[in-house]
Amino acid sequence: MTTIKDKMKDIIQSQPDDSTYEEILRELAFARMVDLGMSDYRNGRVVSNDEMEHRIRTWQK
Repeated sequence: MTTIKDKMKDIIQSQPDDSTYEEILRELAFARMVDLGMSDYRNGRVVSNDEMEHRIRTWQK
């Protein structure tokens, strides 16, 4: 099983040598957001497109 530390190392190693601190942090944050989104999906914490469209319409009033 891959540890969090290993995932972070892989992301950092995949960046070009001239990457800035901010670019690396952005990639790490993106990977974390994807992991959280996939976890939500696997656990059924999702909203359909129709439901989201309905919610957005209520905000516009």
